[in-house]
Amino acid sequence: MMGPMASEETRTIESTTAGTSATPGAPETGGTATRAWTMRLLVVGIVLAALNLRPAITSLGALLEEVRDGLGMSGSVAGLLTSVPPLCFAVFGVTAPRLARRFGPGAVVCAGMAAIGAGLLIRPFAGGTAGFLAATALALMGIAVSNVLMPVIVKRYFPDRVGSMTGLYSMALAMGTATAAAATVPLTDAVGGDWRSGLALWAALAAAAVLPWIPFLRERGAAQAERAPGGRARGEAPAAPGRGEAPALRITRSRTAWALAVFFGLQATAAYITMGWMPQIFRDAGVPASTAGLLLAVTMVMGVPLAFVIPRLAARLPHQGPIVLALGASGLAGYAGLYLAPAAGAWAWALLLGVANCAFPLALTMVGMRAGTGAGVAQLSAFAQSTGYLISIPGPLLVGVLYQHSGGWELPIALMAALMVPQTIVGVLAGRDRTVEEEATAR
Repeated sequence: MMGPMASEETRTIESTTAGTSATPGAPETGGTATRAWTMRLLVVGIVLAALNLRPAITSLGALLEEVRDGLGMSGSVAGLLTSVPPLCFAVFGVTAPRLARRFGPGAVVCAGMAAIGAGLLIRPFAGGTAGFLAATALALMGIAVSNVLMPVIVKRYFPDRVGSMTGLYSMALAMGTATAAAATVPLTDAVGGDWRSGLALWAALAAAAVLPWIPFLRERGAAQAERAPGGRARGEAPAAPGRGEAPALRITRSRTAWALAVFFGLQATAAYITMGWMPQIFRDAGVPASTAGLLLAVTMVMGVPLAFVIPRLAARLPHQGPIVLALGASGLAGYAGLYLAPAAGAWAWALLLGVANCAFPLALTMVGMRAGTGAGVAQLSAFAQSTGYLISIPGPLLVGVLYQHSGGWELPIALMAALMVPQTIVGVLAGRDRTVEEEATAR
């Protein structure tokens, strides 16, 4: 999940890049060779960090049945567990820019990787459901702040290679998501079949990701030294009178902004339900656990190529409604297949749901197209994503409750399909050729 609060990110970029050198905030270097080594180390750090931004979620989905049995967890509590990621992203993600301004983004990402590793190592052995949830929240806190700051770091250190570095980061994120989904069950079998050991293994990947970021802990001192007594970076112009106060654009007056926020929230709901519950749906239908993990991996991998294709196509269209309709139709077909023949057509349903889950890059693209100014884009992104993550929280929990009380997957799958209908409707509304500035000032 790469959609952090854009307005916060913009302020972080402005404050951390002002008055810095060509390699701002990097460890002090003694020459060209050392600087080149530093940048190579940073590339490794970005890739390793991206690999760690989803395994805490998808590895749990692959072993959710074993975790429930081992901890005596009810379906409702398991649903709560699958609702924790969007809650943590909404709550902890907004703190990342403030932390980055104080300590430096590299130092915060280093701490985030450490938090992921500690949470993944502790949670299988926490001794109960409460401890498991608390350790999971610790790992997700690290993911949330890192998720927000990775685009900031790419912009800061690679201003002339934003596209290529973002592509590398996106592919690594998708690879980590899919690998954890596919490999968790085989790795668990390899260590004796103990789900605790199988989940804890992913802490090693997070520990490895800490190492490249250690040199960037020096950013804390650099960030503080670069700031003038007035609280702005050296060389940064004073803020204009009234700047930073209430924004002139009242984003909540825009119907398009609300449509985009609901669209973002419903697509996030579908994504977290898929990551948290899809392996269990296939396993209950008689699909082996290892194959169920592979099916989730297929769904996640679909986002790698389509994340490049869909934004480019969307940017060429004045109205993104046709793309929304195509994604919605794929989702409805996938859910219909899960309802009627979950095991017989499992691979087809996984592919269709993978296509439907590509509503995320489409939503991010529409954020940039539905505002006419940079300030409007920042406000729209912050509003749509913060509101969207809050909307997405109840979905996975409700699926768990329905599963427990109905004793099967018919009602939960029907709910998933039903949610796809309003998602498609608001997506079409959000895709109309208009800007939030026009709507906000028209009232």
